[in-house]
Amino acid sequence: MALITYLTRIQFEAGSVRLLSEELKLAGVRSPLIVTDRGLLTAGLVERVIEAGGLPADTPIFSDTPENPTEAAGREAVAFFHERRCDGVVGLGGGSPIDLAKVVSLLVTHPEPLEQYAVILGGLDRITSRKPPVVAVPTTAGTGSEVGRAALITLEDGRKLGFISPHMIPTVALCDPELTLGLPPLLTAATGMDAVTHCIETYLSPKFNPPAEAIALDGLRRATRSLRRAVEDGSDLGARSEMMMAALEGGMTFQKGLGAVHSISHPLGGVKGTRLHHGTINAVLLPPVLQFNQSAAPHKYPQLAEALGLAPNADLASAIETLNEDLGLPKTLSQMGVPEECLRDVAEAAVKDHSTASNPRPVGAEDFMAIMKSVWD
Repeated sequence: MALITYLTRIQFEAGSVRLLSEELKLAGVRSPLIVTDRGLLTAGLVERVIEAGGLPADTPIFSDTPENPTEAAGREAVAFFHERRCDGVVGLGGGSPIDLAKVVSLLVTHPEPLEQYAVILGGLDRITSRKPPVVAVPTTAGTGSEVGRAALITLEDGRKLGFISPHMIPTVALCDPELTLGLPPLLTAATGMDAVTHCIETYLSPKFNPPAEAIALDGLRRATRSLRRAVEDGSDLGARSEMMMAALEGGMTFQKGLGAVHSISHPLGGVKGTRLHHGTINAVLLPPVLQFNQSAAPHKYPQLAEALGLAPNADLASAIETLNEDLGLPKTLSQMGVPEECLRDVAEAAVKDHSTASNPRPVGAEDFMAIMKSVWD
């Protein structure tokens, strides 16, 4: 028997941010805390959402979300939540603010330490539904966190762990593609490749979930048609809408689990002294992981090729390399500033990552080293 569950309430339309106050009311939230980042605050996007969404001008805002959200930032936001007597959370931004919003909701009602709720440490069953509502408002088209059941957080000791539960899925997602119109080309490309990777890795996962596989292929087709257009012309609302749907569908398929790309990118994102964008890491790692996994899922590669607009026997790794080049993304980890001395520790951490269990081919530390070395320089 296979349990298949989908998923949460979603408002998807240009201008849907205007429904924010209404959706908060439906969720029983009277005093929300907005969790976002400094860039969006400085750009005026937070103020725009507050105004368009019909929220009070003095709605409390926590804007100190790091590029890779941390346990420390979560504690600060929780203290602010209590100080301002909030009863719900709005995650506004990319995956980092939305993930942090999820963890704020968790820690408001669940006792510390946060570590105990990590899925690889047996935390799934410790996360209950006794949490304030979370409304996710994505401003990028990539992570799928707005409908995802996970939050990726870097702990005080440097480990980047996944906190996963159906109770971590936001109460509602407001997906307004107009909020992505100002996204710069390189960030559009990197977040778009995050969505592409989600669709490919979840489709290749050996777990049984045909609806998720159909959604993954649809998301990949949409991204294939639209990502280059969105990068070339950021004002193309049609392309932006298609990419936001591709990202949303990539997030919906998380129910199947991810794979070796994310096994590596999760610990790489937590390497101290670096500023590595998750989607860019995924883009660089996807070609060698596709090569590594082909022997374990040969029957699925023609379907991926079709979704990518290629011949059934096409070299998928080569096609993704070409796409990355067209989008102006780096080819190697060294170009991104990944220190070579961290690779062994990353490989060991990747073995323990929650995504490794759903990779279609068994993968060990030496395999992870070989994958990273193949795109090192």
